[in-house]
Amino acid sequence: MYKSFLSCLAFLCISFAAISQNSVVDWSYEVKKISGNEFEVIFTAEVEGGWYIYSQFLGDDGPVPTTFEIEGVELIGKGTEEGYKKEGYDEIFGMNLIKFGKTVTFTQKVKVKSGTKSISGYLTYMTCNDEQCLPPTDVDFEISL
Repeated sequence: MYKSFLSCLAFLCISFAAISQNSVVDWSYEVKKISGNEFEVIFTAEVEGGWYIYSQFLGDDGPVPTTFEIEGVELIGKGTEEGYKKEGYDEIFGMNLIKFGKTVTFTQKVKVKSGTKSISGYLTYMTCNDEQCLPPTDVDFEISL
């Protein structure tokens, strides 16, 4: 009985470690110069089949929205999001939501101080499928200008 308890405990620890890495989403980043000190910062998420990440523009009391914290920049306008969009009632949260699967691109225009060589920060997102949600995940980034 003691061995089966240890085996079960080891399995749960390995399963939790695998899930906590949130390997169902791969992120890539790029930046495009608009003019002078203005740039578009582009974040692209490749989401494993059957999983979703959530829009930046959600109300309260639902899933964690996708957010971007970009240090030392001035945001220009509101960010945009494009991709495989699914909008409507979500059974898990019992509310209408906007979520994205497959590939989604988030774009934010920014203004940087003169002489800035790179921008950095982190993004936060949450993934769910039709049966479960994984804990919110933070991803650090640094992008050369």
